Amino acid sequence: MKKSTLVILLVGIICYTSWGQTDTDKEDKKPIPEGEVSTTQQSVKINGATIPLTARAGTMQLRDENNNPIALFGFTSYTKEVAKDAAPVNRPIIFSYNGGPGSSSYWLHMGVMGPKRIAVNDPTNTPAAPYKIVNNEFSLLDIADLVMMDPIGTGLSVPIGKSKFEDFWGVDQDIRSISLFIKQYLIENGRMNSAKYLLGESYGTFRNAGVMNKLLNDGIALNGVVMVSAVFDLRTLLFPPNDDMSYIVHFPTYAATAWYHNKIANKPASLEAFITEVRNFTEKEYVPALFKGNKLTVEERNALANKLANYSGCSVDFWKKADLRVQAGEFFAELLRNEGNTVGRLDSRFKGGNQDLLSQFADYDPQSSAISPAYTAGFMHYYYNDLKVNKKLNYMTSAGGREGFKWDWKHEGNMRWGTSAAINTGIDMAQAMTLDPNVKVLILNGYYDIATVFYGVEYTIDHLGLTNELRNNIIMKYYEAGHMMYTHQPSLEKFRKDVSEFIISTSK
Repeated sequence: MKKSTLVILLVGIICYTSWGQTDTDKEDKKPIPEGEVSTTQQSVKINGATIPLTARAGTMQLRDENNNPIALFGFTSYTKEVAKDAAPVNRPIIFSYNGGPGSSSYWLHMGVMGPKRIAVNDPTNTPAAPYKIVNNEFSLLDIADLVMMDPIGTGLSVPIGKSKFEDFWGVDQDIRSISLFIKQYLIENGRMNSAKYLLGESYGTFRNAGVMNKLLNDGIALNGVVMVSAVFDLRTLLFPPNDDMSYIVHFPTYAATAWYHNKIANKPASLEAFITEVRNFTEKEYVPALFKGNKLTVEERNALANKLANYSGCSVDFWKKADLRVQAGEFFAELLRNEGNTVGRLDSRFKGGNQDLLSQFADYDPQSSAISPAYTAGFMHYYYNDLKVNKKLNYMTSAGGREGFKWDWKHEGNMRWGTSAAINTGIDMAQAMTLDPNVKVLILNGYYDIATVFYGVEYTIDHLGLTNELRNNIIMKYYEAGHMMYTHQPSLEKFRKDVSEFIISTSK
């Protein structure tokens, strides 16, 4: 072979190899990123005492079961500062998150859990900035340390290495990654022997039920789990054809909303007494009637429509046209239609203008519109300026803003029963409570929450198949507010009282 030909051949091989492997090789040779954390000194004043805190905000490298890096997991932690010569105090630790699925934890962070909170107008619209970021005297940081968690795709949390977002976006995938983070955080920070708590809101309660079981299976028993605005059985939220479940469990919240907006004739003075009466009617009259379906006589149908109208504030004609079954979106639009308003989904005390008075469904949530800008902008200001997180890192309040976001609703827990049709993590909670009869569960319910209705929670708890002794480990508390009951000052005060008493009693 001629020398020139050999050179050309070698060059060709080198170029071919380089071109063929460029992307893969570069990707493989990229260093796996480590977490980036900003550490600052913060404080909170509770009951007249100032509590010094070390705040850490950023990401921790998350590893899988084989120690392979799979994600940068975003978190913000607050731990009580102690003097250098003082004996270490092993305080309880709370792991907290919101729901969605696909929401970051900034709602709970700035609503009730962190050292600062956003003060909003309740139940009316909060004006534009400057927003009130105030000391949170209702925080739990006087009795426990706190870790606010942002599931993958939210906050600063992103996949690394060979992982992709879809590896984390699903019921079981989410439970796994959350559990991995909690275990690794406890080990890395020397907190494995601390009293441990979960506190989740909305889908975060659905997640809680799975995580408490997963952690227990991994040898980590929890002292307690706090469920804020809970849902465990998704059937209680949906309105599928030929299934009366959702219509039944939503009705007491419709009645509570009508009571609040003065749509009940001879309105009782006590909301709780009224709700007890409505529960009675629902169980003894509404449920049997819906079960009969088309076998209801005209007289029975008319009588029931009249009672539904009296309790709900909507007309008899409306209930008849709805075949005695009203979806949540229809109720939002109907209750205050004659006033030109619609009521809130997350908190039905809130109301806003209805631009289409012929609409069947409400097209927005007045509560969300009233407070979201304040929470979003207020949190971002606090996060980047007070906690001094790198301003080049983009904090995602919702994974819904990421391309390709789609949730995988399959759940292994349901497959144990041979079906995945009804997604329910209540069975995971029941299993965890059976295996660990010491764990306690505190459930906080808003009477005006039409996103996760309280009667649906009651139904689920009553159908878990728990013994009376284990059922007594579930504590139910109620608030005259909505999904985010902490926007309502009296409920915020009650939230602190209920949760602090729960933690103190279960961490001894």
